[in-house]
This record gives sequence, C-alpha cells and structure tokens, in this order.
Amino acid sequence: MRKLQKGDEIRVIAPSRSAQILGEEGIKKATQALENMGFRVSFGEYIYTCDMQSSASIEERVADLHAAFADDNVKAILTAIGGFNSNELLPYLDYELIARHPKILCGYSDITALATAIHHKCEFITYSGPHFSSFQMAGLQAYQTKYFRECFMNEAPYDIEPSEKWSDDLWFLDQDNRQYEATEWKVYTEGQAQGKLYGGNLCTLNLLQGTPYMPELKDCILFVEDDEETKPETFARDLTSLLQVASDVKALLIGRFQRVSKVTSEQLRFILDKHPLLQDIPVMYDVDFGHTQPIMTLPIGGEIAVDTASKKISIIQF
Repeated sequence: MRKLQKGDEIRVIAPSRSAQILGEEGIKKATQALENMGFRVSFGEYIYTCDMQSSASIEERVADLHAAFADDNVKAILTAIGGFNSNELLPYLDYELIARHPKILCGYSDITALATAIHHKCEFITYSGPHFSSFQMAGLQAYQTKYFRECFMNEAPYDIEPSEKWSDDLWFLDQDNRQYEATEWKVYTEGQAQGKLYGGNLCTLNLLQGTPYMPELKDCILFVEDDEETKPETFARDLTSLLQVASDVKALLIGRFQRVSKVTSEQLRFILDKHPLLQDIPVMYDVDFGHTQPIMTLPIGGEIAVDTASKKISIIQF
C-alpha cells in the first residue's frame, strides 16, 4: 500500500459517532495539526449528521466511506471519532470497490469492527491508531504523531518504545490542567514471538464472532484494549471468549486501562492466571494503546515481533 507524502489528501469520515461532538474548535485544531504535517484535509458529506444516537444513518455513513475509497485523490481515511455502531455498516459495504482502491484506514475503539472487517474481506492492512479527533490533543501529541508518521510515511521496519508519561484525564475538556504519570509497560510472561497482528477494542472485536467479517485468529499475535465501560468481570469474560476462538496464539499485548474500570494490575494478573495458554506465551500489559493517552499506531493484519523481556515491539510489515 502506498505510503503518505506531504501534500496528500486525508479524508475524514464518521462511520460511528457524529463529528458534531467535536465542535468547531476541536475540528479546527485537529485540521491545523494535520495541515502542519503537510497534509490536506477533506471531509465526508454526512459527518455532521446527528440522530438520536449521535450518528448518521447507515446509508449516509456507507456513502461517505464508499466515496472516500473511490476517490483516487484521497490517500488515507481517518475516522472522526469512535462510538458504538460501526458494525452496522458491514453488510452494506461494497468490498469489491474497497479492494480495488486500497488505502490507509485508521481509527480505534469502535472502529475495530470496521477496520477488521475491511482487512479480512479486502485483504489489505488496516490500522488501529489515532482518530482525526485525536489530533486536537496538545499534551502527549509528540509520541502519538511520531508513530503515526513512522507507520504511514516510512517504508523501513521500526521499533516502538514506551512513552515517557501518560494520562487518563478528560483532555478534550481541559487541555491546560493535565495529570501525567510515568509510563511502565508491564510484563506478565517473558518471551519472544513474531506473527500477524490482530485485535483492537476487545468487546467490539468480539461482536464479529460468528460473522463473515472475523478473520481466522491462527498463529497470530493479539492486542486488546477496553474503555471506561469495562470492569474486571466483563474484561475477563470477553478475553476468555476471544481466546476460545483463537488458535495457537503467539503473544498477547494488552493496552492500558482507564482507572474508572478498576482493572488494576492485581485484578489483571488474577484474570491472566486463569488461562494455561498465557503461561507459555509472551504477555505484556499497560502498553501505549487504548483509551488513555498517548497511543501508538498498529497494523491490523500486519506483522510484528515482540520481546517482552526487553519490552520491545517491532513493526515489520505494515
């Protein structure tokens, strides 16, 4: 897939929640950040449509996605924000059209359903990484932007290192009074592994089980994260469900939890202890992806290598 170059057009679409939630100032800041990187930003026709569930109709969201892929001037597609309902689109997408126009599709959280389905049906790599809205964030933006650039503007394999600090605050409400903490990627099981990468938001990915949109999770590395609505019991249940459909998993990476979830290190290790599989493969948690800041960009369907003993993630095919 073609990498991004300065001057390229990035299209913003809203396949889940409406971009109206970002407000004029948020949209202006995110647009300016991407323009400062050298890109041109355009917007889908229906991204501001907002119904009683803060979204547009299926038909409108599908139309914007198809238009973005069909337009050869568009070199990458960023989702405006996450939400709850991108899986509604999956039966109505023209996967042949999308496959004829492969291009970067990036977002996280609820976008896991869309990105995973398009990877599986169209056989090109999609990405778990910043939304368009993520670029309005000031503090911790340098880490996020660094690995966005590495993934989308360079050809050579690269390593991802931990951020220096992280936050779990409502930065989009107050950018001036942030609470930062020192980052530490934590190791549950030491080891090395290399393989195809699948994952994203855990509860969203599990929505694809039993559908034509779920790839075969065989001999792969899994990465999972969840948001403020999870708790130890639901995360344990959802992780068990995923592990029961995966075969010969090579490694597991777990994104950092929001504090309100109460998935503490003690709770998480209790959950992981239940699974014999996880005693024999590399497992690392509190990694820089998920619903805390900052986040890295990861290739869904790409190839990575992990070395948990040295806390190293290497992006190989992306």
